[in-house]
Amino acid sequence: MTRFKGQVVIVTGSARGIGKAVALQFGSEGASVISVDQNIDGATQTAEECGNQSIGVKCDIGDADQVSALHTRVAKDYGKLDVLVNNAAIVPFISWDDVDFEHWRQIMRVNLDGTFLMCRASSDMMREQESGRIVNIISNTIFAGTPNMAAYVSAKGGVFGLTRALATELGAYKITVNGVTPGLTNTEGVQDTPHKEAFEFVEMLQPIKGYNQPSDIAPAVVFLASPEAHRITGQILNVDAGMVRW
Repeated sequence: MTRFKGQVVIVTGSARGIGKAVALQFGSEGASVISVDQNIDGATQTAEECGNQSIGVKCDIGDADQVSALHTRVAKDYGKLDVLVNNAAIVPFISWDDVDFEHWRQIMRVNLDGTFLMCRASSDMMREQESGRIVNIISNTIFAGTPNMAAYVSAKGGVFGLTRALATELGAYKITVNGVTPGLTNTEGVQDTPHKEAFEFVEMLQPIKGYNQPSDIAPAVVFLASPEAHRITGQILNVDAGMVRW
């Protein structure tokens, strides 16, 4: 398919995991992908795999100046922005007793503030065009209240609320804003943390058995950015093999 031929798509946190799977699917459908990550080597590799004049850009999404510079570059080099996928996030494993304000702010800075900064800059570009799609990667932990993730769950809850609010704010400009809430997914990041020990328990709760893979999440994200979803906004699509039913 070439649903996104000629379109420009930003995907944050796309050096690996869900972000990379999302970027590659957009690339396979013709999009020029701006692969954004702190890991510039990984971001560049993703962009090369996407093709279509895609590029990798190093950017700390929690830094307003870097986010501004990213969008200035996109405007200069591509002249427009069609889709923003906010995927970049820190995923901690820390008990509530060990959560201090420094940890809290670190998580909020990237997971919530970073999403705000990206939405702020991207939506300004999209409003000038009177078109655009924003898809926020949230998490089914906001429904499950997953332990050892208090700051993360709180930040993702904020993104949930922001998604709904922006859908209201931006609808008049023909910009849709939706979210996807993945369940526990078999990514490199998860495998580097104690979260990997939860796969068997989570699978027990899933009507559809098996571990969720990044490639299972990407189609839902791309659908919400597609022409077929032009009348869908302010919605949250849960992709977790049915673990959470709401």
